[in-house]
Amino acid sequence: MTHPRVDAVAQEARDAIASARSSAELEQVRVTYLGRQGALTQLLRGLGALPAAERPAVGAAANEAKRELEALLESRLAAALEGERRVRRESERPDLTLPGRRPPRGALHPLTRVHDEIVAIFAGLGFSVAEGPEIETDYHNFEALNIPRDHPARDMQDTLYLSESTLLRTHTSPVQIRAMLARKPPVRIIVPGRVFRRDVADTSHSPMFHQVEGLAVDRAITMGDLKGTLELFAREMFGPGSRIRFRPSFFPFTEPSAEVDVLCFVCRGGGCRLCKQSGWLEILGSGMVHPRVLTNVGYDPEEVTGWAFGMGIERIAMLKYGIDDLRLFFDNDLRFLRQFA
Repeated sequence: MTHPRVDAVAQEARDAIASARSSAELEQVRVTYLGRQGALTQLLRGLGALPAAERPAVGAAANEAKRELEALLESRLAAALEGERRVRRESERPDLTLPGRRPPRGALHPLTRVHDEIVAIFAGLGFSVAEGPEIETDYHNFEALNIPRDHPARDMQDTLYLSESTLLRTHTSPVQIRAMLARKPPVRIIVPGRVFRRDVADTSHSPMFHQVEGLAVDRAITMGDLKGTLELFAREMFGPGSRIRFRPSFFPFTEPSAEVDVLCFVCRGGGCRLCKQSGWLEILGSGMVHPRVLTNVGYDPEEVTGWAFGMGIERIAMLKYGIDDLRLFFDNDLRFLRQFA
């Protein structure tokens, strides 16, 4: 069924569909003629204003034209979409003649690098690696190491207690106790691992950090052996021109005790900002194992002696790489980490 008014709108829509070149243009044609405000839709909505005798013919013609246009649009839209997909596939097709993109390679974290370097140095001197639990007993962490009940290290502001008798270890020295309890002299071990303190994170503090403990126990071991070992370590870690010095100090588990400094490798002792004009950089604490500690593990201090040292891996890494903020090691910022790739 046809009607002049409907035929004119329908023919106009057919011409627009035929001239459309894309799915977007076809969608615009649909909106223009079949949308809520479209020309054909307005004809159907205006039937009430037509004479009663004319309404059936116009309504039937408009509905028939609507069905025809919808079918035509659907067919043309399917063809347009397929053509657009084909063009898109061609444009996105990889050019197999182009050189490949090398995938990014990871690298060891600077703390891991320093850890491995320290272990390798002492392994070359005959030291083996020992490990122990991070959740420790009060006995292994304090009492066996000659740290009395009233020592500041036991204060709740320093130590993270889990119960009255268990805690997160504050140093790796408890592994010394466990190692000596498990074997007879000679003992020659290093103990790398995580330790925990009740600290607020800032440029030089962290509630979790890493230490390496060293222990040697045998007959006739002296402070000279300790000095020679640490001198070799300094040369291997910081360069052949490195020198160290010992300063008297106090630790409850060693006697005598000493802080160890390395010659500043920036100014070579002349004084600079890194060494705070002193010419030296503190790297570790050390000393001869206290006789009471040897007694606590069943060793006879009249028969054997020993020395021990402890250093922070973060401290060594900061000095070695010139890093002034400890938090950078834990921020997982790839811009920082890529410097060590």
